Formats: sequence, C-alpha cells, structure tokens
Amino acid sequence: MPGYDPTLDESLFSAVWETDVERLTVSVYSYNKGTKKLQISRESQGPSGELRFAKLGRITKEEVEGILPLMQEALSHME
Repeated sequence: MPGYDPTLDESLFSAVWETDVERLTVSVYSYNKGTKKLQISRESQGPSGELRFAKLGRITKEEVEGILPLMQEALSHME
C-alpha cells in the first residue's frame, strides 16, 4: 500500500479564527483530485508564546460562533 504523498494534497481553501492564546484553522483539501474534505485544526500558545499544534477535541460556543462563518465559506469550495 503506497504511503501519503504531500505533493498530491491540494489546499483549496484556508481561513483562520484566532484569539490571544489560540488559533483555529478551517481548510478544504483534496488528495489526488479526490473528494474534497473539510479539516479543522487547533494551535495553542505554548509556555514561551509560540503557537503549537493541539488536539481539537471539544470546542466552546465562542469557538463554534467564530468558525461557523468560515465553515460556511469552506462549503462553497467543496462543490
């Protein structure tokens, strides 16, 4: 079974919602011209102030309200 090839992963849309301590990114990707898929990722501020990847897990109402318009915009890139 062949492995993941990053050259075949096409980013079709990306938008960011952020606060002082974290960033949520809503993206649409298509791998090898396949089905377009939505990805949500979280970056949290580390002890020295740098942003680092964090598990998305559950999200607050404020986060939902922040990324919902981004998800609706992403949806238009999935047609």
